[in-house]
Amino acid sequence: MNTIRLLLSCLLISLCLSTVAQRVSIQPADQSPQSRYAVEQLSKALVARAYTITAGKGSSNSFMIRLAPANSVLGAESYVVQRGANQLTVTGGDARGLIYGCLSLVEDLQNGIALHKLTARSEQPHLALRAIKFDLPWDTYRHSYALDLHYTTCRDTLYWRAFLDMMVANRFNALSLWNLHPYTFMIRPTNFPAATPFDNQQLAEWQTLFRSIFSMAKARAIDTYLIPFNIFTSPEFSKAYNVNPAVNNLDHRHFIDGDTSAIVKRYTRECVTQVLNEYPDLTGFGLTLGEGMGGMTPQQREDWMTATIIDGMRLANRKTKLIHRIPFSSTTGSLGVTSIDTEKLTRKSIEREGALDFIEGPVWADLKYNWSHAHSTPTLVKVHGGKLYDTYFTPNPSAYKITWTARNEDFFCLRWGVPAFIRAHIAANNQAYVGGYFLGSETYIPAKDYFTTPGRPVNWTYAFERQWLFYKLWGRLLYNPATADAVFNAEFIRRYGSSASPLLEAYSLASSTPLRLASAFDFTWDFSLYSEGMMAHDANKNVSYISVNQQITQPVLDPAYMSVLDFVRATTAGRPIETNRVTPLALASMLETDCRKALLLVGPIKTTTNRSLAYEVADVKTWANLGLHLAAKLRGAVALQTYRSTGNETMKQAAVQHLKAALGYWDEVVAITRPLYKDMPLVHLSEQKGSTPAQNDKLRFHWAYLRPQVAADVTVAEQAQPTE
Repeated sequence: MNTIRLLLSCLLISLCLSTVAQRVSIQPADQSPQSRYAVEQLSKALVARAYTITAGKGSSNSFMIRLAPANSVLGAESYVVQRGANQLTVTGGDARGLIYGCLSLVEDLQNGIALHKLTARSEQPHLALRAIKFDLPWDTYRHSYALDLHYTTCRDTLYWRAFLDMMVANRFNALSLWNLHPYTFMIRPTNFPAATPFDNQQLAEWQTLFRSIFSMAKARAIDTYLIPFNIFTSPEFSKAYNVNPAVNNLDHRHFIDGDTSAIVKRYTRECVTQVLNEYPDLTGFGLTLGEGMGGMTPQQREDWMTATIIDGMRLANRKTKLIHRIPFSSTTGSLGVTSIDTEKLTRKSIEREGALDFIEGPVWADLKYNWSHAHSTPTLVKVHGGKLYDTYFTPNPSAYKITWTARNEDFFCLRWGVPAFIRAHIAANNQAYVGGYFLGSETYIPAKDYFTTPGRPVNWTYAFERQWLFYKLWGRLLYNPATADAVFNAEFIRRYGSSASPLLEAYSLASSTPLRLASAFDFTWDFSLYSEGMMAHDANKNVSYISVNQQITQPVLDPAYMSVLDFVRATTAGRPIETNRVTPLALASMLETDCRKALLLVGPIKTTTNRSLAYEVADVKTWANLGLHLAAKLRGAVALQTYRSTGNETMKQAAVQHLKAALGYWDEVVAITRPLYKDMPLVHLSEQKGSTPAQNDKLRFHWAYLRPQVAADVTVAEQAQPTE
């Protein structure tokens, strides 16, 4: 009888504990939008795990999650989660930190960790600014169908809700919206009403969109910046008010002289003030100097910005934040080179702006890391325009922080993720003057998915959701570089099950391919390299497949690498190679080792019942075969140039065989991607020489279209003759 009573008691206790575990009370910190958002995210995660949310402060049979008031002692964006009996307390250093603390619990719940097993934890930010660069698809920097097709998607607030949810989950804290001339989509200028091309209803729809974006961002503790290019006005403004324009730029061409007339200055200044007053949730503005400012000296450009955007901010009824994009031209041309004098001038301007009482500091002073291709080497080799001197860093600034724009013009279709590269990038930029990063593209908008072929459903709707690993790695590591790979690996398992556990390592190995190509192949602006397609500018400045001859002659970006031409010259002359240099043959071996390992890792993964997983695995295989292709081409290039230099017929035959192998790997890329990916519009193709814009807009990218150019390398080797 006592045994039966004991068993019944144990069963009753177990049932009570089960009840406690399933009933949860959430106590908000306050009624702020940020606290409500944190509660909403926790509630959704708990309900998805079959917990019941109870009202009020809970009872003796419920688990409580308490969101404590902000504690500034913790520091901005920091959080602490404390564990008690049947209770978790989340405290943030501010509203943003509170959200991050709650989202850390959400992540564990989504990964299947039971509520009673959630542990205490704390985190604090490594970098203050972790921003997305987002080019809006109306009045875009470049005019291309590849950008226009996002128009409808980006006017849908459901898209922005999803994108902002992704941002905050990955600890991005700022959204910068770039547009040539955004004002007329947002306001009807009081003194220039005809400058806006929309009727009242149309304008109201645009205003609802922008207010929704800024409001949703604020609820997620995400700052928002509007970054117009200069000097542009609306065509309607030019026709109605600027009747004798110094510059007629109705089609918004970039590399033209700037219109510095008094009416354009007044119009721009008043637009800035009115936008800030009518959109109280907008955090700030950005300056970008260059486009539409030809014929102006660096000082004249700074003066124009002071008279328009800065003065417009001064006249607004509140304080705002500022991004000052550091100019890349020291000449009167729109495209120039960097110089120490321009750096001194710019630093003086930024320090003056940082001291203004209507600007909330620090000013973010932004530079492009390795020009348009940050996904190359973590070593800083150049910025837009060329060399970066030390003017901005010496002495250490107090009014501003340097931020790095990590542009991605190299992969839009294939998924990417190399956590070690991002950690190395952040470690190389750990100086006191660094404030953070902007991440994004100028030739790609992560909105409409125009890649995926029709078929069975997939687990994404929008383009950015395909690249979830890219955003998760960059955002989480910018916030905390010590974030373990286990965090990212757990996401693969959550999405696809335990069989997907090798995918993080496989991506780390295979998608190092574009980084290595870009490190070994020097570049400048956007279209000068497109790593995903193994394409670059040719002699005519068109974007085409990188031929074996171009691979031989192209200088390297990373000084630790050696070009094919330099390597062959050294070896044929009998000169020793420095042991720390990455030679083309060493690079080929690295590529082959890593890419073959990646293929072995994903080989056992079964994808027949999960189409989304099939895409993940296929992208690893595609990167791996592109890497094997590059390795074979590098070996072929070395053999070909050696034959040309020495006349050794054995090297000629080796070149032919290596380039045939490269073609075979390219055929494998085509076989993998042809069933999965549509022919893709690509901005890189929109400026091909000898064709009209309409013709270029019809051009499409797929690896299959490049096969004849890849095969031509074999013919080049077969027909080669000694040159020396």
